[in-house]
Amino acid sequence: EEMGHAETYAEYMPIKLKIGLRHPDPVVETSSLSSVTPPEVWYQTSISEETIDNGWLSALQLEAVTYAAQQHETFLPNGDRAGFLIGDGAGVGKGRTIAGIIYENYLLGRKRAVWFSVSNDLKYDAERDLRDIGAKNILVHSLNKKGVIFATYSSLIGESQSGGKYKTRLKQLLHWCGEDFDGVIIFDECHKAKNLCPVGSSKPTKTGLAVLELQNKLPKARVVYASATGASEPRNMAYMNRLGIWGEGTPFREFSDFIQAVERRGVGAMEIVAMDMKLRGMYIARQLSFSGVTFKIDEVLLSQDYVKMYNKSVKLWVSAREKFQLAADLIDAEQRMKKSMWGQFWSAHQRFFKYLCIASKVRRVVQLAREEIKNGKCVVIGLQSTGEARTLEALEEGGGELNDFVSTAKGVFQSLIEKHFPAPDRKKLFSLLGIDLTAQSNNNSPRDSPCKENKIKKRKGNFVTSQDAVERAQQMKKELLDKLEKLAEDLPPNTLDELIDELGGPENVAEMTGRKGRVVSNDDGSISYESRSELDVPVEILNITEKQRFMDGDKNIAIISEAASSGISLQADRRAKNQRRRVHMTLELPWSADRAIQQFGRTHRSNQVTAPEYVFLISELAGEQRFASIVAKRLESLGALTHGDRRATETRDLSRFNFDNKVTAFSVSVKILGKYVRQGLIGVGLINVEDRSGILTLDKDYNNIGKFLNRILGMEVHQQNALFQYFSDTLNAVIQNAKKNGRYDMGILGNVERGMSWEEGTKFWAEQTGPDDGFYLSLQVSIRNNKKTAILVKEVNPKKKLFLVYRPNTGKQLKLETYADLKKKYKKVPSEDALPHWLEQYNSSADTCTHAYWRGNCKKAGLGLVCEVGLRCRTYYVLCGSVLSVWTKVEGVLASVSGTNVKMQIVRLRTEDGQRIQYIFIYDCLLQKSYTFPRPPSLNCRCITAIPIMLIYFPTQTLPVAFPHLAPDPTILEL
Repeated sequence: EEMGHAETYAEYMPIKLKIGLRHPDPVVETSSLSSVTPPEVWYQTSISEETIDNGWLSALQLEAVTYAAQQHETFLPNGDRAGFLIGDGAGVGKGRTIAGIIYENYLLGRKRAVWFSVSNDLKYDAERDLRDIGAKNILVHSLNKKGVIFATYSSLIGESQSGGKYKTRLKQLLHWCGEDFDGVIIFDECHKAKNLCPVGSSKPTKTGLAVLELQNKLPKARVVYASATGASEPRNMAYMNRLGIWGEGTPFREFSDFIQAVERRGVGAMEIVAMDMKLRGMYIARQLSFSGVTFKIDEVLLSQDYVKMYNKSVKLWVSAREKFQLAADLIDAEQRMKKSMWGQFWSAHQRFFKYLCIASKVRRVVQLAREEIKNGKCVVIGLQSTGEARTLEALEEGGGELNDFVSTAKGVFQSLIEKHFPAPDRKKLFSLLGIDLTAQSNNNSPRDSPCKENKIKKRKGNFVTSQDAVERAQQMKKELLDKLEKLAEDLPPNTLDELIDELGGPENVAEMTGRKGRVVSNDDGSISYESRSELDVPVEILNITEKQRFMDGDKNIAIISEAASSGISLQADRRAKNQRRRVHMTLELPWSADRAIQQFGRTHRSNQVTAPEYVFLISELAGEQRFASIVAKRLESLGALTHGDRRATETRDLSRFNFDNKVTAFSVSVKILGKYVRQGLIGVGLINVEDRSGILTLDKDYNNIGKFLNRILGMEVHQQNALFQYFSDTLNAVIQNAKKNGRYDMGILGNVERGMSWEEGTKFWAEQTGPDDGFYLSLQVSIRNNKKTAILVKEVNPKKKLFLVYRPNTGKQLKLETYADLKKKYKKVPSEDALPHWLEQYNSSADTCTHAYWRGNCKKAGLGLVCEVGLRCRTYYVLCGSVLSVWTKVEGVLASVSGTNVKMQIVRLRTEDGQRIQYIFIYDCLLQKSYTFPRPPSLNCRCITAIPIMLIYFPTQTLPVAFPHLAPDPTILEL
């Protein structure tokens, strides 16, 4: 883990291309990507010397233009032209790079290009980027003879209502391009075309399908994918078929084969994919250096009033769950209806408590914002949702008038009860069945008319059992709504409206969101709803106007929502009047990490005077750490695939909130049925009670981490915190165990030398302060050779008297020892007494296993096998180079080995001359047989010695490699 935090980034300069001026800001690349050399450059650009000499395109932007053009000269085995993926982080200058690619093709006679992005506002940026690089004569328009068509993804799936010549925008574009179109198609912010390969039963998105169809219909087009987050999860790469990673002539026949291979192998595999793409010259990913950027987590304490309100809400939800269940049984609801009802119920449950979590932080955000403004900085607050839909519902109910800020949480709950409570409206139901209620009332009551009641039963089957049941269900619905009204007095108002109000109103706060109106408090204390549009500013360009006010310093606080965060620049730009340092507060962590990256990239961009400060606000509600855990996980994998290194997205502070990995499933499967939390778990549906017997059973999805962490939000504060503490303690124990057994995926990490030399030991000892810290010798002496064990101990938990142990042969031990256990086996000695024993074990452990050291012989070694127990240096057999090419072959070999805990592990090693290399680690059990791998006819082989590791390394090849024990071959060297 300590290795994992060292040197995540390496400073970036183009290696193969020597033209162009340095980028205005320091740019870095992840260390794992920097260990891969891109292919040689043979393409000669046509971009004018004026553009290059003036630095309108920097060296690293020119590098991307050159590699994209070079890649476009090659064709995939299926006949399509190869594509290029720009994964540069937010703020590096993707816009100018794209403009450079369009300009390059324009100069070569390809005058038409298509540029897709997420918002029409970004059309102005596209025009500016082309103008900035000297391509003034390239015009940007919606649809015309020549030039660049700028379109949004949503317009790509648009359909004509008037039924003109082309029914869809896609057909119109295809006609404009022509069949033999070989110009550029840019998919900017291409993560918007994701979910082409969705999970479960959901359908592919229309955008993803349209993007795929456009590429299939124009096989000669020069495709460029561009986004800082384009490959946050390998599943979202489905539409990137021009990269040639799957399909004809590759190891993966279909995209689904690729996805299975990568997802099964965890984060390390995603890093290998990114490195392989760079090695082949189809991918480039740099980002602004994070030097100067500070990250901190601000844990918000909860007030007593808030805890009371939260617990009241929990009780109401528990009661609601019981009533929903009872009413569904009363009216004998169909299984399909129940499934839909519970889906809506738990979705609303999660949203309700998410809004409560956000509301708990408003006071702290306001306090921090005021402090930062006083300190001469300016503040950007990131939210995901605005709650506008609930506000409009409340406005409609109140006949266009409001007497208080609208509570979004209340709106969510109310909407659930009104729309999804299983209590059919009698009048509507009877009219649907064609039954006349007036005729029934003349007959005294429906109960006196058995034929009519039978008619109801027959006509509607499961839906209605009796009028009594319907009335009881209606009564329960009314009771719930009454209780909600009572609770609503304590529920928090809409976060966005409250924030703007507390921070001085719309005149002080620049709001960049997608909503059309807001609720404000007037001078006389009254509350009213007003439109966001202004007399001289139409709604369409309101966000751009608000952005300008913030950049000019007219307003020092900006609130941005997801709707406005794509592509907008709010950094302390050297060209802007407002050059105060930005403090970016995240009040609501986005649902997905690519959205998080979009938001963080608003304030950290090129050409800035100062780097921003990031503050993540997380309340002490245990369940809320669920949201942090999702984002931490997604940011990790985003860093992995987008930048070839999962440690890249600088969220070290957040990693402790990442509970959402595969190992976690073990810890939830521990029986958590303590009396203390049993009732709470029943209330959130994680424990079911059998109707007749009263026997408790775990929910069928009980070991689904996401579900567990979502649901515990609906438990009382003290309960969820206690349960969460138990959960995280169990998880830590499980992870420690998994690391010990080699089953924990830590991404690409590797360490060969694990021992601790005497010099390191004494240096470490000199820094220790505890009375019981220091060197110890074993009380037990080896009968055979009179040897003793020397250890070094350091106290890490004075309260529980727990000690960390270091050994000369295996270094730091995972298991902590209690002082009582230490005293039983060891005694404290001066360093000079420990010295001979320490040195003897350290030196012999270079090549002698523990058994041979203590007993004089080893059974395994006697049989001619290798024994590595207690060895200071370990031997790894590894496969390296462009591993993706032989991935399926290696997987086949691994699958054939049974009886061992075999996993394709990915490690990073550093050679003695400082080179960092990435490998797939092969278990020695595989070295008993020979395997043949595809290999090019001539192989430029290069070996790196990193004793005691056995390696074969082909850094320049697209196809590697064989195992070291294969039959003699001139291209293979055995170390």
